[in-house]
Amino acid sequence: MSFTESEERQALRKAVGELARSYGHEYYLKLARSGGHTTELWNEAGRLGYLGVAVPEEYGGGGAGIGDLAAVCEEFCAAGTPMLLMVVSPAICATVIARYGTDEQKSRWLPRFATGEVRMSFAITEPDAGSNSHRITTTAHRDGGDWILNGRKVFISGVDEAEAVLVVGRTEDAKTGRLKPALFIVPTDAPGFEYRQIEMDLVSADKQFGLFLDDVRLPADALVGSEDAALAQLFAGLNPERIMGASFSLGVARYALDKGVDYARQRSVWGAPIGSHQGLAHPLAQVKIELELAKLMTQKAAALYDSGDDFGAGEAANMAKYAAAEVAIKAVDTAVQVHGGNGLASEYGLGTLLAAVRVGRIAPVSREMVLNFVAQHSLGLPKSY
Repeated sequence: MSFTESEERQALRKAVGELARSYGHEYYLKLARSGGHTTELWNEAGRLGYLGVAVPEEYGGGGAGIGDLAAVCEEFCAAGTPMLLMVVSPAICATVIARYGTDEQKSRWLPRFATGEVRMSFAITEPDAGSNSHRITTTAHRDGGDWILNGRKVFISGVDEAEAVLVVGRTEDAKTGRLKPALFIVPTDAPGFEYRQIEMDLVSADKQFGLFLDDVRLPADALVGSEDAALAQLFAGLNPERIMGASFSLGVARYALDKGVDYARQRSVWGAPIGSHQGLAHPLAQVKIELELAKLMTQKAAALYDSGDDFGAGEAANMAKYAAAEVAIKAVDTAVQVHGGNGLASEYGLGTLLAAVRVGRIAPVSREMVLNFVAQHSLGLPKSY
C-alpha cells in the first residue's frame, strides 16, 4: 500500500478544488440560508465528470474507485461548498446499482449518474428502528408481477432534489417466512409516496425529510438485483457511505483549520501574530496531526474497498468515519476559539459549522455503534447489544 496518492488523484483534487473555490463558501451559505440548493455547482461538477469518477467506463464514468470519489467530496468540503448528496447519490446508489443492478437498471441509471444528471436519495433509517436495521418495518409484498411497498423513513437527505429513492425494505422469504432485506428504486412521483421536510437547526443546502409509503405500487424491475442477495447489496452501499462520510468530515475539518491558521497568522496582538503563542498554536497543530491520521485511515478504507475486501473495508471505514468526525468537531471548535468573538460573526464563515460537524458523530452511523463494531469485530469482545 502506498502512502502517497497517485498523480492522477492529485490532479483530480486540484481541479475539483479550483472549481469549488470559484464558487466559495459565501455562495453556499447564501443558498443554504435562503432555502436554495447547490444546483449550479452540482451540474457543473457533473458536466466535468467529477461526480461520475467511480462509475464504470462502459457507462460513461471515470472507471475509478471510491477513493477518487471520496477525494472529490473532500475537496468540495474543504472549499466550503459541501454537497451532502454526494455521499448518497454517486456513492451509495450508483455503487449498489453498478455492482448488483440488472443490465437494464445499469443502462438506465449509470450514464446519468456519470454526468450528475440524476440524483437519487437513500432511505434506510426509520423512526422506531434507530440503529437496529433488523427492526426495519418497511415491507414489500408481491401483487401479481408488481411490488406493493409500505412503511416510513426518517432523516432522508435530498429527497426534494431526487428523481428516485433507493429504499431499504423487507420481503418475506417463501421458505422460512422470515423477513429479509431488499432494495427498491422508488420514483419520488410514485402514487402513495409522500415526503415532508423535517425542520432542522442546521444551516445547510441539503434538507432532511420524512418519507411515507402507502401502498406504493412498483414494477417488478424496481427491485435492485437479486432478492436473495439484498444483504450483500446493502453492505456494498454502507461501506462507501462511511468512507464518503469520513471524507466529508475531513474536508470540513480542513476548511476550519485553514481558517484558524490564516487568522492566527494575520491577527496581531501586542506586536506579534497570535499564532506565535503556544496556547493557540498547539491546538491547531493537534488538529493537523489528527486530521492527517484520519485521512490515512480513510484512504486505507477506500483502498481495501476498491480491492474487493469488503470485511476489511468495513472495519477501516468505521474507524475512518469515527476519527474524521471527531477531528472535524475539534477543528471547528479550535478555529472558533482562535477567532474569539469573530468566530461567531457571519463574515468569518465558522459559526454555522458548530452544529453541522456534530452530525458526523450521529450519521450515517452513530459513534456508539462504531465503538460497538470495533469492540466486537476488531477486539473479539462479547456483543453488548
